[in-house]
Amino acid sequence: MKEVSILLFKDFETLDVFGPVEIFGRLKDVYSVTFYSLNGGIIQNSHGVSLETVSLEKILQGTDIFLIPGGRGTRKEINNIPLLDIILQISQKSQFILTVCTGSALLAKTGLLNGRIATSNKKAFQWVISNNLNVKWLKKARWTKDGKFYTSSGISSGMDMVLGFISDLHGEKIADTIASEIEYNWQKDKTIDNFSI
Repeated sequence: MKEVSILLFKDFETLDVFGPVEIFGRLKDVYSVTFYSLNGGIIQNSHGVSLETVSLEKILQGTDIFLIPGGRGTRKEINNIPLLDIILQISQKSQFILTVCTGSALLAKTGLLNGRIATSNKKAFQWVISNNLNVKWLKKARWTKDGKFYTSSGISSGMDMVLGFISDLHGEKIADTIASEIEYNWQKDKTIDNFSI
């Protein structure tokens, strides 16, 4: 059983989290999902979604899959040094790191994406890249993969990325089956980005 450890912070984007959760949840014999935050406790977003979380200190030694969502909250958390420090520590020791939307800004701020290919939400692209100019930012990409780092564009693209991740680890047939089960039109080609501006 592999753990999918999902970072939450105030005003995270709902679909950034629950799109991937739906997909990983389809392989419940392979993946378990746990929600984490800097100090644990209940985290709420602007949609009124509240989730109970565990302190990130519980996974300082790393996890199988560390997922960092985006959302309005990233604008504040980008200056949260304790959070960035623990993201760095966990990401260094984790097998895979996945980011959705502006979550890539938080990961980039740690320096771990320096020299690597990454993408982010196109409507917030200039803000994201302003946080680290040493990343090879791709403006036209639905999602990217560079080593153990997967990054995706805005919101729903996280679902495409996670299906791509599932395809990489378990085969395209399984990813196709999941996409069919949830009636989702999976954009398999990570270079096709209809929302690039």
